[in-house]
Amino acid sequence: MPSNWEKIMSITREGVKSIATIRSKIQRGKKIALLIDGPNILRKEFSVKLEDIVDALEKIGNIRVAKVVLNQYAPQGLIEAVANQGFEPIIVPGETGVKLVVEAMREVYNPNIDILALATRNAEFLPLILKAKEKGKETVVIGIEPGFSSALKHGADYVILLTPEEAEK
Repeated sequence: MPSNWEKIMSITREGVKSIATIRSKIQRGKKIALLIDGPNILRKEFSVKLEDIVDALEKIGNIRVAKVVLNQYAPQGLIEAVANQGFEPIIVPGETGVKLVVEAMREVYNPNIDILALATRNAEFLPLILKAKEKGKETVVIGIEPGFSSALKHGADYVILLTPEEAEK
């Protein structure tokens, strides 16, 4: 039976490829900053597990920064689960997008980070992806259907698509 990360598929400009193909393109050992748009990705209907995201990214590099941005409506159990997985939970009143961009830009200008990985489905983060690429960072977008922005998929260097079969676990 394949491991969780082997089930995660990637969409690149060349089409659908396995995460192993991404791993061969990105040198092992690069430092990754992972930022997760909590209200957009960590929804009950998706059943996304943080371990799946971490497993996929650890195959292509070393996660050095791991943050989940949540709004004030996030249940205490989710906040504790995020912290127990080794992520830094960031709670903001209202809209999470601005805080996510601020945190991401901090990593774009961090010379110790090689890859910016962003878990979201929202097209509003396309300018962030483009700025990261402009500053020499490789970009990975992690998302799930339905509602995964085509603009994000085409803007990032690599896309990890969490498959619906995984979401049903």
